[in-house]
Amino acid sequence: MTDGYSGYNKVRDVARCGCWAHLRRRYEEAMPKNGAIEGSTAAVGFQYCNRLFDIERALEKLTPDERKIQRQEQSRPVLEAYFAWLETVNPLRGSKLADAITYSVNQRESLCEFLNDGRIELSNNRAENSLRPFVNGRKAWLFADTKKGAQSSAIVYSIVESAKANRINPFMYLVHIFQKMPSLDFKNDPVLLESLMPWSTELPDYCRNNAN
Repeated sequence: MTDGYSGYNKVRDVARCGCWAHLRRRYEEAMPKNGAIEGSTAAVGFQYCNRLFDIERALEKLTPDERKIQRQEQSRPVLEAYFAWLETVNPLRGSKLADAITYSVNQRESLCEFLNDGRIELSNNRAENSLRPFVNGRKAWLFADTKKGAQSSAIVYSIVESAKANRINPFMYLVHIFQKMPSLDFKNDPVLLESLMPWSTELPDYCRNNAN
């Protein structure tokens, strides 16, 4: 699940999923600064995006298989209507609206990929929200001094945010893995790390107490 950055196309053997929040933001930025927003072309595109998000909220509690079925029934017609509408739009070249339209056309395949798997979310907001603490911290330290330092920082943030995503107390989780990992020969047997993963049912209860 990514934005439209073309560099991601180099990743092999994956299904590229487009983020509808990125597209919706483009329409929001394209809305008239002066004059009526309601009924504007950008507002129409914005509402198409909102309709998809409304459907997703209604499907939130379904299983992935059930969600896939409902997406085919409810979301697919919205997508078909949206891309048919795009063909009728003739935006001013170089405008923000043109940017939103071009993004939609170029990313059509990835933007429709969520129809094929009920586990896929409509946007990558969850991942971006996990990156926000790092971005805020970066304002204080400005940059990583070395490549290894940057890699270490990325590892630590990944561990902490994965703990949060699995409703695990990050501090107690770090205490637990720092206590257990030194005694495990995980370099020769990586499977030993499975019991330490933040989704493992073998984690002690104190890792779940007061979880964020």
